[in-house]
Amino acid sequence: QVQVVESGGGLVQAGGSLRLSCAASGIILSIHTMGWYRQAPGKRRELVAAITTGGSTNYADSVKGRFTISRDGAQTTVWLQMNSLKPEDTAVYYCNTLITGLGSVWGQGTQVTVSS
Repeated sequence: QVQVVESGGGLVQAGGSLRLSCAASGIILSIHTMGWYRQAPGKRRELVAAITTGGSTNYADSVKGRFTISRDGAQTTVWLQMNSLKPEDTAVYYCNTLITGLGSVWGQGTQVTVSS
């Protein structure tokens, strides 16, 4: 069984910072792209940031310059450093991993709430 588990969500004031973590565990041949998505109430799930095994990154325009995605050398853990948070960043944040033989695997999500 492969598990993808997020942590690090919480309540923060506008302008504050949070760091989300996502770890994949189990029998994993290899992981390709890892990414963070978010879904606010009444809205569609959207890509926040993604990173390839080569280290190439992609960010949503709304978070560029404020969020930074990174991953460890073992390629099984990904972090999302979120700075200068805004109330509109409030959402459930989901980790997504693309795993050889399994395809896309999602975590259970972690709530991020930014108060004004």
